[in-house]
Amino acid sequence: MTPRFTADQVRAWRMARCLDFDQPVDADTVVRRLAGVQAQVASCAEQAVAVRGAGLGAVSAALHDRTLMRTWAHRGTLHVLPVDEAPAHLALLAAARTWEKGSWQRTFATAAQVAAITEAAADALENAELTREELAAAILDRTGDDSLRGLLGSGWGTLLKPLAWQGVLCNGDPAPDGAKVTFTSPASRFPGWSGLPDPDVAAATVIPAYLGAHGPATPAAFDQWLLRGGSRRAAVKRWFGELVAAGELTEVEVDGERRHARTADLDALADARPTGRVVLLPAFDQLVLGPGTAAAELLDPTRRPQVSRAGGWIAPVIVRDGRVVGTWEPAGDRVDVTVFPEEAPVAGLDEAVAALRAALRWTRDGAGPVMAYRPAAARASMRNRTAVHPRASR
Repeated sequence: MTPRFTADQVRAWRMARCLDFDQPVDADTVVRRLAGVQAQVASCAEQAVAVRGAGLGAVSAALHDRTLMRTWAHRGTLHVLPVDEAPAHLALLAAARTWEKGSWQRTFATAAQVAAITEAAADALENAELTREELAAAILDRTGDDSLRGLLGSGWGTLLKPLAWQGVLCNGDPAPDGAKVTFTSPASRFPGWSGLPDPDVAAATVIPAYLGAHGPATPAAFDQWLLRGGSRRAAVKRWFGELVAAGELTEVEVDGERRHARTADLDALADARPTGRVVLLPAFDQLVLGPGTAAAELLDPTRRPQVSRAGGWIAPVIVRDGRVVGTWEPAGDRVDVTVFPEEAPVAGLDEAVAALRAALRWTRDGAGPVMAYRPAAARASMRNRTAVHPRASR
């Protein structure tokens, strides 16, 4: 008989999996449980790990100690990944060969140009750490293709992402001035770097890792998380099917929808129940990014624009029992919270604000790293706020 669960059970289970860690905990353990942490905004990655108990600065320390790797990964965004699992994640991204698609080649560079860039970068980065400008110069010198100059200098890293997915480059230590990132070869940075496995082998690592934090989910939801639906559908379907046949995954139903869960998680899912737990999570948190803001079980579709904002910004959120019920913003010495009116009242909000302050070492004079990540775009979007919980505005 197919195991059946409700959306309430799924949300409660995800909340526990994404937030509850035996203490003390380190950054590697948190990042591994979450199947990677988005690090496009470095301070958000630090906060995501800190609110789970590892402390501010844990990500930077793990990058310095080389237990985590920072590179372009899921959905083409910068992530931190456990070094031993990163090859599997990158292998699935590389398998899609997005840079060989006609639309990509017409917009950015031909497949032949990417191949030349890949060879040039691999040579330049062997036992070296180069800034973006230095790497671009080295590639241009080796390829002799000046038409690449503009895209190689772009802050979006469009031409460098295929190289990251192929395991040719990753971030190195910060430049000596501390103001610029550097790039290096994973094989140079991480002793024992294995290279990328076959995608069929990699899927047996990455799919269970995803479902272990963000399941039960459909193959389509997995691929949206991985590459915005850019993988070959037949391959994704086959990977899931092979894991079911091996007993690693089980087909389940969530309110009538067919999904997949890790077999090992079935008992915990059956026991999961809402408790009314409330937490405040930072921008770009994995509890949101895992299922995605389009998931109605996570977020009312009418509220999506308040969470998924202009410029790709994912707002800091208030979560109750695994569902987004509002957003929050730092404002001087206050935490300004916006509770969606249909979700009010939210019991325990004051305690959640206090827990956030403690985790992020945010004092009442406004000092603290939490203030570092609020961009102009987020400030502008505050015009659309719907309600403020006065007791939590501190």
